[in-house]
Amino acid sequence: MKLGQAEYSQRRAQLMAQMEANSIAIVPTAVETVRNRDVEHPFRQDSDFYYLSGFAEANACLVLIPGRAEGEYILFCEDKDPEMEIWTGRRVGPEGAAKDFFADEAYPIEAIDSVLPTLIEGKARIYTEMGANSKFDTQLTHWINQVKAMVRKGAQVPHEYSALDHLLHEMRLIKSPAEIEIMQKAADISAAAHCRAMKTAKPGCFEYQLEAELLHEFTREGSRWPAYPSIVGGGENACILHYTNNDMPIEDGGLILIDAGCELDYYAADITRTFPVNGKFSPEQKALYELVLKAQLAALEQVKPGNSWNAAHEVAVEVLVTGLVELGLLTGDIDQLIEDESYKVFYMHRTGHWLGMDVHDVGEYRINKEWRPLQEGMVLTIEPGLYVAPDCEEVDPRWRGIGIRIEDDVVVTANGHHILSHKVPKTVAEIEALMAS
Repeated sequence: MKLGQAEYSQRRAQLMAQMEANSIAIVPTAVETVRNRDVEHPFRQDSDFYYLSGFAEANACLVLIPGRAEGEYILFCEDKDPEMEIWTGRRVGPEGAAKDFFADEAYPIEAIDSVLPTLIEGKARIYTEMGANSKFDTQLTHWINQVKAMVRKGAQVPHEYSALDHLLHEMRLIKSPAEIEIMQKAADISAAAHCRAMKTAKPGCFEYQLEAELLHEFTREGSRWPAYPSIVGGGENACILHYTNNDMPIEDGGLILIDAGCELDYYAADITRTFPVNGKFSPEQKALYELVLKAQLAALEQVKPGNSWNAAHEVAVEVLVTGLVELGLLTGDIDQLIEDESYKVFYMHRTGHWLGMDVHDVGEYRINKEWRPLQEGMVLTIEPGLYVAPDCEEVDPRWRGIGIRIEDDVVVTANGHHILSHKVPKTVAEIEALMAS
């Protein structure tokens, strides 16, 4: 499931329409990294680079020059090399970059030091992402110095530098129908994986065995890797927000918190469910679980165009604090507890984040210091939780060691929202029925 090149062309045109006259944008690929000795981590393209090109190979560079008569889109990439391709796989090459990826001009990456300074020369402004890639920053400085060296011959050096990510990330924040279709598929695959893990779980199983069920479903349905390291926390481990050891047995009577989602064609899913390993919630687990679910449902109601980004968090906090007071885990005036943030001993994170090509996707949360309003096409998570640390002496021992989070992926629609991850059960009755089956 992939986007067509027409969409990438449209994105490039949209970005160039926002760039100042007589400017150039330069975007490098992600850097290949060594895992250990001569083994590299699997290469994953930089999201911004892929967003503009759909080009997945390493060691490349994308250049956009609005209004350039010879062509506005230039791509540098590795040249074809039959001998190396036997070892490392097929390369697109400059000819393929022009034919299959719609580059107006394409050059071997080895030519970049001679060609790129000539493209920079005479431009008034350079758009790039300074500080994100130290190797690229050094290269860019080298290219600019090459232009400076020709000043006496009449060369003109760019005198303004702008952050490309501000323009590009605002574009990425609003998803197209084609992007949402991919994200729906990613959510469907991830939902099936969560259901598979629920059905497989049993007292005494290891966390990594459930992680294996997730990975099996991801890969079987065409996802090559998770969008982030899967969290499978049993019992007290559910109280560790980013727990990824996933190496402990899960004792009878414990809850399992699974936070996992696949990546499909560079788009992430991010789903969390919490369920009892033996298929039946205890009274305390059920009470806290239903409180988190109540907070999530209330937060979801706030996801609609025009509403503040922060509205969902504010509502979730109010519901959680009210419930914690009713259950006796907090005492005092509800408004004061919220103002003092006393709830943070049990709920220390926010209620969501942007979702897209990155699991914590790009885009500002505030505009002019105000929480931004939601717009159609934005995709976010809604994920309240409660975590009662095993050593929390302020509460009755029966509550200790319970960690719960419920997270869904949500797209803002014209009239409200659509839950992409709706295929994973989340009520107590639905979860217990699925596990019993």
